[in-house]
Amino acid sequence: MPNERRRRYMLSYEQRITLLAVGAGLPGVIAAFWLLLAGGHSAKTLWTLGILIGGAWLALAFMLRERIVRPLQTISNMLAALREGDFSLRGRRAGIEDALGLAMLEANLLGETLKTQRLGALEATALLRTVMAEIDVAVFAFDDAGELRLVNRAGERLLDQPRERLLGKPASAVGLGDLVAAEPGRVHDRAFPGRSGRWEIHRTTFRQDGRVHTLLVLADVSRTLREEELQAWQRLVRVLSHEINNSLAPIKSLADSLRKTVDRLPTDRAAADDLKRGLGIIVGRSDALSRFMASYVKLARLPAPRRAALDLGSLVRRVAALEVRLSVAVTPGQDVVLAGDADQLEQLLINLVRNAADAALETGGRAEVTWRVANRAVTIDVLDEGPGLTTTANLFVPFFTTKTDGSGIGLVLSRQIAEGHGGVLTLENRGDRRGCVARLVLPLGSSAGAGAA
Repeated sequence: MPNERRRRYMLSYEQRITLLAVGAGLPGVIAAFWLLLAGGHSAKTLWTLGILIGGAWLALAFMLRERIVRPLQTISNMLAALREGDFSLRGRRAGIEDALGLAMLEANLLGETLKTQRLGALEATALLRTVMAEIDVAVFAFDDAGELRLVNRAGERLLDQPRERLLGKPASAVGLGDLVAAEPGRVHDRAFPGRSGRWEIHRTTFRQDGRVHTLLVLADVSRTLREEELQAWQRLVRVLSHEINNSLAPIKSLADSLRKTVDRLPTDRAAADDLKRGLGIIVGRSDALSRFMASYVKLARLPAPRRAALDLGSLVRRVAALEVRLSVAVTPGQDVVLAGDADQLEQLLINLVRNAADAALETGGRAEVTWRVANRAVTIDVLDEGPGLTTTANLFVPFFTTKTDGSGIGLVLSRQIAEGHGGVLTLENRGDRRGCVARLVLPLGSSAGAGAA
């Protein structure tokens, strides 16, 4: 209370300047009036001179006040504008000739510096937002309360939700609670609503508005790891193919020659038949092993796609008609023209439709192919009503197969074709019923398009 009372009765800066300006001229005015009174002038002269002297005194006092207060108000307005982010105001008569001009000059230079820094910060922020929006890694930022404060476009696609529905939610509510606390640098196999794969975790902290935030970056390393695995398999296949073919060629030749020789020898017919049967098995298995290795050599030497415009609907219908064991239903989507290698994409779809038909025949179910267009990509679904997948760990491992007559390269070759076209191939169990869905996502490039169905 005493401080408030003291402030209430304190004079403002403008009032003190006014009193000083008036007080500076007061002695001279008093002296002038005393001289006038002592000079014996008439009343008219006294009043005229008194009014002139008093008016000049007050006018000069208030002019002095304005010359002192007005520049300070100008500088105050400039600083307030700078605080509000307006860097367009500049003071006049700025220079180094006097103290006031120097103060105006420094205020102008401060505004120019802050304008340059603000422009640089805006450009840097715009660049950062553009980079975050375009990079293919998911970026999330959580505040010290664990709530999501920032997510880029890749993060939205990964969680399959717009940022408006994600911001403000805790990490556990968006499915990232364990990853925020996980050891950075580790690779985790994880399925998210928008995508599944193998993810490398990077985590760091930063400060914003005085609060500690956690930055979480999820990088999908599935394709990189698959490429390394594929290169290892390709090297292995080349070595095995060379060594096995070098051994199979003379074995097959000798077995065939011995079988022909047996026909010319007069010997026990039963023993001859057994010998011929054994040699025939050697020849047959040698041919089978040669074909087996040839299929892996084909996988290791898959050429780059030769892109050309092709109609997706015609391609799907042609592939579905090739399956004669059961009728494969085709549910058409939009009319789509793809830019791709027709032979490779046809082989990919043949593999997927054949697998779907195999699964459907086990349970007497149906197989279906459909497609849709969204986000400048076409998604092709090959669905079956088979027994479904018991495990997905080895689906794309070369040499691995669950079929008695399978080679173990169909899905590997299919995914290699998909990734060669910039797409993604995944297999998962259906959510609406028993069975499996093979999902192929291919980008629609500048030379491809979609129209209304």
